[in-house]
Amino acid sequence: MGDDRYGRTPRSGGRAPWERPISVQDLVDRVDAESTAPPTPPNPVAANESQATGTPRAARDTSHLRRVANAPGTGSNRAVRPADPSTDPVTEELPAVTAATPPPDAPVKPTPAAQRAKALLSRKVTSPADYPTTALPAPVGTEPAKRISPARRRRNRRLALAGRACLAVIAVVALVVTGGGWSYLKAKDSNFQQVSALDDNNTDVVDADGQTGDENFLIVGTDTRAGANGSLGAGSVDDAEGARSDTVMLVNIPANRARVVAVSFPRDLDVTRPDCEGWDNDKAAYNGSKYPGAVGDKLNATYALGGPKCLTKVITKLSGLKINHFVGIDFSGFESMVDVVGGVEVCTTKPLVDEILGTVLTTPGKQTVNGSTALDYVRARHVYGEERSDYDRINRQQRFLSSLLRSALSSKVLFDPGKLNGFINAFAQHSFMDNVTTKDLLTLGRSMQKMQAGAITFLTVPTAGTTSYGNEIPRESDIKAIFRAVIDDQPLPGEKKTEAPATTSAAPTAKPKLLAVDPSTVSLQVSNGSGQAGIAGTTATKLANQGFQIYSTGNYADGTSAKTKVRYSAGHEAEAATVASAIPGATLEPATGLGSIVEVVAGADFAGTVKAPTAFGQALPDTPTDSGGPSAAPVTLPSDLEHVNAADDLCK
Repeated sequence: MGDDRYGRTPRSGGRAPWERPISVQDLVDRVDAESTAPPTPPNPVAANESQATGTPRAARDTSHLRRVANAPGTGSNRAVRPADPSTDPVTEELPAVTAATPPPDAPVKPTPAAQRAKALLSRKVTSPADYPTTALPAPVGTEPAKRISPARRRRNRRLALAGRACLAVIAVVALVVTGGGWSYLKAKDSNFQQVSALDDNNTDVVDADGQTGDENFLIVGTDTRAGANGSLGAGSVDDAEGARSDTVMLVNIPANRARVVAVSFPRDLDVTRPDCEGWDNDKAAYNGSKYPGAVGDKLNATYALGGPKCLTKVITKLSGLKINHFVGIDFSGFESMVDVVGGVEVCTTKPLVDEILGTVLTTPGKQTVNGSTALDYVRARHVYGEERSDYDRINRQQRFLSSLLRSALSSKVLFDPGKLNGFINAFAQHSFMDNVTTKDLLTLGRSMQKMQAGAITFLTVPTAGTTSYGNEIPRESDIKAIFRAVIDDQPLPGEKKTEAPATTSAAPTAKPKLLAVDPSTVSLQVSNGSGQAGIAGTTATKLANQGFQIYSTGNYADGTSAKTKVRYSAGHEAEAATVASAIPGATLEPATGLGSIVEVVAGADFAGTVKAPTAFGQALPDTPTDSGGPSAAPVTLPSDLEHVNAADDLCK
């Protein structure tokens, strides 16, 4: 940095005056000083020199240099040089210019120069060319600190603390819902005792595609006498070694979660046991031994011998449902869960006294029972005044579970962390399961929470007397009809589902004309629904002669059919109509679960005639259609089917 413009060398580390920053206030002060300062007196020396040379020379005014040098905010503290005593004395001494002190209450009136400077500074700038020539750029960076009152500082501090507290709460909630919640679920799942029970490739499943999205739980209550169960009045291992399925219930929850159907199986049901691996109930594991299949076995004995896997195979064969969850629970677990929810309300029209368990309920009417009493209530099989033994017990179980389900799905359990935690703990400590997690249970429970009680129905498989050795004989055709209705979501006896509001349908549109397809591209499943032997085989031969591909033959899954029909899945209307054109009198019926297969059902009206189908590419004739599928031809359920609805009055 060199000398300044007047030949003076700045101090070490200093800056030239034009390099020093000037604030807006400096600029205003400078304008005020120039407008109020008196004229500078002429310099005699300069006047003499001018006279000597004959050239007029203007007097040089350097007062502004002193003012700028010592202007406030410039950072300069340089002293003004004293006047040279050798020069001529000042002819006139002017008094110092001072601003008159206005009265305290008088308004301060800005000077014209200050007003001009303020106007220049307040002028809107839209481009660099608009900057005033006397203004300096605004400072860049942090705004100068301002003095804040103590009250405002305290208020700001409180707001900051409140904000941090709110963020802390949100963080905790997020932790619980995400990380903490996940840890909770994983911790609970680690307490679940897993067993092998399910068979993903079971060929006894009926209409697997039609069951897509359904949740089917096989729930088993075991009467093991081992461990804590022996102290609950269940007896000891000397009375009955091992464990038996005291309660077997298959629960179906369809994909739309619109209802719940629970079907109970009598413990003494006569079944055919498949080949099974031996089951050690004390260790909850299979022991590697093999047992051949047998006819005429009791359902609970099947479980005692082959465990969950063998029982699942038997129930799948009886029902046709694809069982995708298994849950087993013992006596003590049942008692604990009842106590956790605060007891369950039951009702009886008279005191309940059992020949073996003694007095269970001393008074009639509605009453809330604890876990111990509830266990006796659902187990009693020899109650005075009841004549159907196991069926009366199943009826009590279903009424009890209706009440327990309402309590478990209520907000007082699902949204009470203490009760929910206790309920899951009781379930985990006394249960064994396959393909069940805490997340599954919570998701399932909350999806069902808004379900009306009338949409929960309990059924009991019908039987036709007993065998000579005391087994209940299953009515297989009626059982198949029940589960066909379950799969197709058909109405069930006692069901009280909320009906959807009626809507005004638009005028039907004309169906598009279908064109016949090549018979060689159609695969047929030929089923005999006529009740006469051999019809499926002969009909399949006749259809094959017309160029159709035969996928399989057999009996109709729903037993018999009054009419001959061609069943098909959505998207295969043309194939089905082509087949129907070859069978006089056949009707079309939409179905689910057939995929690309077209099913021909030879009904009681089938005359055995098969003709050539409509030629490939030609328009197909209109064929009568059961447009509703299963709902248009509802399954006939047995009139004596026992049922309990969760909305029923417990005392009736």
